[in-house]
Amino acid sequence: MKTIKSLFVYVSIAALSVNGVMAQGAASEDSTGLPGDHFSLQGALQLFEKAGSPEEFERFINKEDNNVNNLDLNGDGQVDYVRVIDKMENDVHVLILQVPVSATESQDIAVIEIEKNGEASAMLQIIGDEDIYGEQVIVEPDGGGADDAAFLNEFNSSNRGGPNAENVFSNNRIIVNVWLWPSVRFMFRPVYAPWVSPWRWNHYPAVWRPWRPYGWYAWKPRRHIYYGRPFVVVQTHRVVRAHSIYKPIRVVSVSCKSRHAVAMNHYKVTRTRTTVTGPRGNTGVRKTTTVSGPRGHVKARKTTIRRRG
Repeated sequence: MKTIKSLFVYVSIAALSVNGVMAQGAASEDSTGLPGDHFSLQGALQLFEKAGSPEEFERFINKEDNNVNNLDLNGDGQVDYVRVIDKMENDVHVLILQVPVSATESQDIAVIEIEKNGEASAMLQIIGDEDIYGEQVIVEPDGGGADDAAFLNEFNSSNRGGPNAENVFSNNRIIVNVWLWPSVRFMFRPVYAPWVSPWRWNHYPAVWRPWRPYGWYAWKPRRHIYYGRPFVVVQTHRVVRAHSIYKPIRVVSVSCKSRHAVAMNHYKVTRTRTTVTGPRGNTGVRKTTTVSGPRGHVKARKTTIRRRG
């Protein structure tokens, strides 16, 4: 009996140790130096899922305790207010997350693209702006399956999961129906008027109190609460009609781009493609993504394979 108890204690301690090491490894992920490190796309989607309307969603993402927004794009020592603007066209919504960086300029942070694709069915993706994240980062609810680059992290890091050579020739991803999300149902009501945030540079809600941005090593464990949630990074634009509506109205800030130009130049993404053959003769395309950090050091390398045909 004593031996069984000792074995149970040993296994429990070992499991806790492994979990601790895994959590520490994820939390110790290095910063890319880009503004996108300080805005969680996964966190934003989780808040959107909980919100009852775009207006409430805007309040959620600008609440310090929700640990989604830590942006300071203009370097004034205060976290930026993120406003939400809905562009609607028939059964398509483009929900833009945007920061007024000065009296004359604004910068898009991300866009939630939503399409109704059935009587009681809708799909969405959130796309991080390339000037904020270094490249477009696409996140969607995780319905399982395989994508050309589906893995649950924000840095394209190979040490945090993703398809490998043994299981790459699997079925396509399952698209999650978001029709029952309260905010989605609200936006598709017949009487809905598209939400356009009334707030602008130096004119913000009375209840909003900007805080001093957290430094990276204080911020990353706060943002880490959204790691492993049911949202996955992919490389496929599925909400194509909404994306075509958004492209010509995207807003960028020249001063913001200039301010972060050095960090952007350090962040280099290269991809190579080669044809590979699976164990049963199936062919696919191997894609290797390398992310270079400051001073040319390789931050992460990810290799994925997509089934051909």
